Amino acid sequence: MANGASPTRRALTVDDVERYLAASFDPPPRVVDCAPLDGGWFAAVWSAELADGRSVVLKVGPPPQVPVLRYERGMIAAEARYLRLVAAHAPQVPVPVVLHHGVDPYAGDWLVTVRLPGRNLPALAESADPPEDSAVRHDLGVAYAALHRITGGRFGYDGGRAGAATWAAAFTAMVEELLADAADWSVRLPASPDRFRSLLARQAGLLDTVRRPALLHWDGWDGNVLAASDPDGVLRMTGLVDGERYLFGDPLMDLVAPLLFRRAEQEPEHPFLRGYRAAAGETAVDLDDDRVRHRLALYRMHLYLVMLVEMPSRHLTGPEHQGQVELLTGLLNEQLAALSSTETTP
Repeated sequence: MANGASPTRRALTVDDVERYLAASFDPPPRVVDCAPLDGGWFAAVWSAELADGRSVVLKVGPPPQVPVLRYERGMIAAEARYLRLVAAHAPQVPVPVVLHHGVDPYAGDWLVTVRLPGRNLPALAESADPPEDSAVRHDLGVAYAALHRITGGRFGYDGGRAGAATWAAAFTAMVEELLADAADWSVRLPASPDRFRSLLARQAGLLDTVRRPALLHWDGWDGNVLAASDPDGVLRMTGLVDGERYLFGDPLMDLVAPLLFRRAEQEPEHPFLRGYRAAAGETAVDLDDDRVRHRLALYRMHLYLVMLVEMPSRHLTGPEHQGQVELLTGLLNEQLAALSSTETTP
């Protein structure tokens, strides 16, 4: 496959943005200014300033004919559901307010939300004088604890995607979909699909110790965390965005992305984990428990599998991306080896 721009992130023009916003409001607003926002590879995201003083964000999903991973089907609609769920049940978590969710069977979905203040953590880190961010990460932990108090009706994704009545069945179905995606996109995995299946079958009892389907944001890497300085000059979290990948499952699964390429069990005093424990309770996560560490390894395996399998669908296939392929392959191998060498009873 040739390397190039991500086919899932459509190229919008100013005229396109104006048309989407006109279809979202009655009467149609006058757009004073608009510009694309950097960050993700899946959807096209633009900010817009309206003549009535509102600052909004427009997110447009891939055209229906563009192939996506199985769990990514209907993700713009999923984000609208997630944002409304959080607003209703965890209003203390700063997520964007949904202004409009539009559906066009030929052009695809789009979402318009209020734009939250602040900049994401990678942008702030690139500033001439990067601010101290420990308070932001503590805030993220507190926010995740609030999300995890929301309970779903079943485990896994909604909207007809992988899910089940038990966590082991749902998590296995999620990995099975990724293995099918890998086959569709000819992704070279570091192990055979049967090795993944055998490993998950041995872990079913451990996974099924999770009895409550908690709401998970799942995608809490730094790019989805917005922050700004408070009146005292302390950087605080102002927004948690991009919730389209949410699911219901084990709260431990949400402790992986905020510590991307690292291990929570090796950094128990990380500000994110301290914030989480402060809000969820000191006994919420026992990082000395082998069963907790084992589940975290399973969820790291899943995340690295997602990151590797999604690359061809984003056209991240050039020589300049080979280093990322090698990194993710190595990380997957580490988790598979660790999980295969230890047996943990429920």
